[in-house]
This record gives sequence, C-alpha cells and structure tokens, in this order.
Amino acid sequence: MVDLMRFSMALDLEAKKVLLRKIPHGLFICGVREGDEINGFTASWVTQGSFEPPLVVMAVRSEGSSHGIIERTKHFSLNVLRADQKELAAVFFKPQSAMGGRFESAPFRYGELGLPLLEDAIGGVECELVGQVVHGDHTVFVGEVRSAHLNQDGDALNLASTGWSYGG
Repeated sequence: MVDLMRFSMALDLEAKKVLLRKIPHGLFICGVREGDEINGFTASWVTQGSFEPPLVVMAVRSEGSSHGIIERTKHFSLNVLRADQKELAAVFFKPQSAMGGRFESAPFRYGELGLPLLEDAIGGVECELVGQVVHGDHTVFVGEVRSAHLNQDGDALNLASTGWSYGG
C-alpha cells in the first residue's frame, strides 16, 4: 500500500510554486448580479470544460462576495479581455469599497440573463451554474453557456503577458 502521508510531507514547496505558476491562464472579468447589485472580479482560473453542452469551469475564492452571489443566483458572466486591457484587469483585481464600483471603470450592458457584459471586451458569455466542487480555498464552478456576445475578435489578455503571478 502507498503511504500518501509520506508523499505529501515530501512536497517541495518552492518547486510546487514555480511549476503551478507555469500553467497558462487567461484573464477574464466575471460579472454577477443579484437584484440591483452588480459585482465583478478578475478571474484567471478559467477553462472550457465541454463542447456539448458548452461548459466553462472557473475557480472562485470562497471568501469573495461574488462567490455567494453565484451560489444564490446560479448565474455568472465571463468577459474575455483584449490583450491591451491590463489596466482594466487590474481595476477588477483590487478590493472595492462598494458593490458594483468596479463597473464604473468600463461601459457595460446587461445580457439576456441580466448579467453585466463589458462593451469594450472581445466579448462575453452568460452562464447558468450546473455544478460545483467545494474543496480548498476556491470553489470550482461549472457553468453552461446560455448566451454568447462577440464584440470584436482579437488577441486575449493572459496572465503571463502582465508580469503578474497568481497561484502556486
């Protein structure tokens, strides 16, 4: 029998940090809405999870205010940022003083599901929550894409191009 405790205690933390930071990540703005309150944050742990049905998978910090909104409303949007929108991603990374304050930095409209979609992004999708995995300091949400809006095609912003690091 394999002694799993022995392996976990032998974990080289510096190697883990370096290697996990090598996983490529895009940068997206996740939007949520609950009644008249909107919120958004920069999401980097995002991937497509299925072709049919179209699914996206996103990890969200469990203590964030948007986490609770996603759980309660069962919906979220994902906006794909252009490669030149690092400053906008930074705005949505920073702590905010009140709900919705970050959206003052960028024009947006509400999509078919009533979720915020950035007008200057490449585009965005609105998703219905269809699953989640609660483990660790982030919850992995699985959303089925219900609407898609393409504003302009182009290169997407990724974490490596910003010089920032998140993860590890």
